Amino acid sequence: LGLIKKDLLEKGLLRLGLKRLQSFSDEGTRTSLGLVYVGNITIGTPPQEFQVIFDTASSDLWVPSIFCTSPACSTHVRFRHLQSSTFWLTNKTFRITYGSGRMKGVVVYDTVRIGNLVSTDQPFGLSVKEYGFEGRAYDGILGLNYPNVSFSGAIPIFDKLKNQGAISEPVFAFYLSKDKREGSVVMFGGVDHRYYKGELNWVPLIQAGDWIVHMHSITIKRKVIACSDGCEALVDTGTTHIEGPGRLVSNIQKLIGARLRGSKVKVYCSVVNTLPSITFTINGVNYPVPARALILKDSRGHCYTTFKESKLSPSTETWILGDVFLRQYFSVYDRGNDRIGLAQAV
Repeated sequence: LGLIKKDLLEKGLLRLGLKRLQSFSDEGTRTSLGLVYVGNITIGTPPQEFQVIFDTASSDLWVPSIFCTSPACSTHVRFRHLQSSTFWLTNKTFRITYGSGRMKGVVVYDTVRIGNLVSTDQPFGLSVKEYGFEGRAYDGILGLNYPNVSFSGAIPIFDKLKNQGAISEPVFAFYLSKDKREGSVVMFGGVDHRYYKGELNWVPLIQAGDWIVHMHSITIKRKVIACSDGCEALVDTGTTHIEGPGRLVSNIQKLIGARLRGSKVKVYCSVVNTLPSITFTINGVNYPVPARALILKDSRGHCYTTFKESKLSPSTETWILGDVFLRQYFSVYDRGNDRIGLAQAV
């Protein structure tokens, strides 16, 4: 029976390879923004290829248009709508502001392919203005959050694929490789068990409509260093770091022995050998993240911490668990049951 179930889970499962690339905030100074995971999709008939980030914090898909004159658009692939026979335009415009960058676009329709998954008449955005996306290793963003957080009002691609019956189960999952450039995967329609060890721990969402869960505490050696009365955690594949409220982040930096140098919080590389793991407790389960994952080395050999002050200022204490956390833990996003599954990544 186990085998049959495993087969069922892996039928109708699409695995799409992601590349781990270095992203920069600005071509001139080459300030690194850290690592991002990008995958290829195609849009139009015949297909035009784009590199996108698969982002669990947002719901819209957009790529640059040929009308975009922003500096960011000139260094990225732009969609040539006149070359697609399945394209159609609307007069609806929208704007999106992200943690680092914003865009203005127009809603259009065309055929979008993710691997062998095809969404015909898929609404998405074409950017006409972009700010803060210069030097990024991706052309656009593919949002995997719930439809209610869409800025364009368009049905997200995952919902459309789900409604069309293109995927067998309404789930997707991420495996982000720790050190290799290749090997990372986003999967749609099921879970490939080879990417994690042990059991998946399921965590209910605080409410359906956003990939946010309740977190109990953040500790070092059982001493609570943040989230002391419980807090919220957004599980975000589109964010590189671990982000939280400024005051708490600077306390953690002090604990680690880090100091601010420009925009980066630098730390002695030797700290990796002495710093204990930082543990995130979610739904009764401890998720330790070791020092070697929390402290990264840049191309100049300087070390810096991956904790960052969040640009969000919600009323409740909120942390963003980005790729630093998700490299350690395989994550499953279950739209059918409004929950997230976490397990130790292989």
